[in-house]
Amino acid sequence: MSNRIKMVVFDMAGTTVNEDNIVYKTVRSAINEAGFNLNLEQVLAEGAGKEKRQAIRSILAVYANIYDEELINSIFENFKQQLKVAYDREELLPQNNAENLFQALKDKNVFVVLNTGYDRATAESIIHKLGWKEGVQIDALVTASDVSKNRPDPDMIHSAMKRFHISDSREVAKVGDSTIDIEEGKNAGCGLSIGITTGAHTADQLQSAHPDKIIHDLTELLPLLD
Repeated sequence: MSNRIKMVVFDMAGTTVNEDNIVYKTVRSAINEAGFNLNLEQVLAEGAGKEKRQAIRSILAVYANIYDEELINSIFENFKQQLKVAYDREELLPQNNAENLFQALKDKNVFVVLNTGYDRATAESIIHKLGWKEGVQIDALVTASDVSKNRPDPDMIHSAMKRFHISDSREVAKVGDSTIDIEEGKNAGCGLSIGITTGAHTADQLQSAHPDKIIHDLTELLPLLD
């Protein structure tokens, strides 16, 4: 690769954070409490990786042909309350090999950035629970509430590039567990847009977004950067 990767932007839940799909189980719960009967596979298929209000909007549009913003907002508020309880109660762990990979990237002078469809308050609570800090394990966190347009728009990646004075997007790699992560990386012009099978979407689902590579463990990333 002619452009050396200077920054890797990782998704959080399912990619670098192992939370057993708590967020999408909570989305399903909030939607079904509003009178629907959706399963987790449907929620993951349409909602994975998206800003969470948009995820609810997409799920209702596809599976119920409903576009009621008042209902969407009501479900979203219920979701946020349920998620806070779930994250306080449930164990959160780093994804296998995440911390070792972060350190290996730092040793190569590659910036480690997390980005997410969560709002900042939720994302920071997760990072705090994992014991991660900006400037220590990771270099930056960019969240859905920090930008005007969310995935698959590239605003979060462009925000991180600006922060670290990277002008050529081919020097950035994006890694995520959903098709919308891959679309985000491609829309940003990333040198590598990589899918990982540790979270929301299967290899077949990820392949539909035409990633540059699909990996099954974070350790598989390092050789791709050399």
